Amino acid sequence: MANFTQGAIKSTFLRLLEERRLSDITVKNIVEECGINRNSFYYHYRDLPSLLEEIIREESDAVIQKYSSVNSIVECFDAVEEFASNRKRAIMHIYRSVSRDVFERYLMQTGEYFISHYIDALAVGGEIDRELIERNKHLIVEYYKCLFFGIIIEWLECGMDDEKAKEFRRIFRLKADTADEIAEIIRSQL
Repeated sequence: MANFTQGAIKSTFLRLLEERRLSDITVKNIVEECGINRNSFYYHYRDLPSLLEEIIREESDAVIQKYSSVNSIVECFDAVEEFASNRKRAIMHIYRSVSRDVFERYLMQTGEYFISHYIDALAVGGEIDRELIERNKHLIVEYYKCLFFGIIIEWLECGMDDEKAKEFRRIFRLKADTADEIAEIIRSQL
């Protein structure tokens, strides 16, 4: 029963988030829509921010699980874009709220996961010496994670515009030689 109630709370909250700004949603709205009492809500969640953080964490984990491996920076962007496009209004409401920092933290972690696995795939594929990657991985991941994060934030600032997404995808495709660039960065550190 607890899982059912939690699921109902989450789905109701997400539905409401598609309809209105985060600041316009209250615990009262959620419990009335779910047909539960306030105590049931507070049994599962301390407050709305804790509910939101749990949902963002779970959604981030779901994206990572769905795209457990990526073969290019373009695939990293595609994974985030696909996820975001499915809940466009809700994400924009979160992004434009006081809880933006929670969203950005998980976005950064998701980007780090994708970039890190992409770098690992380069080593496995033999494109770059594994030892060189391991010695420099942290710096490489930091650089590309921040690049990835910045582009996603810019896309969000543009309201997740489809044309902007195509433009950013083209930027990533122009950077299709990322593996060569990473290899050169690593070699220059010797």
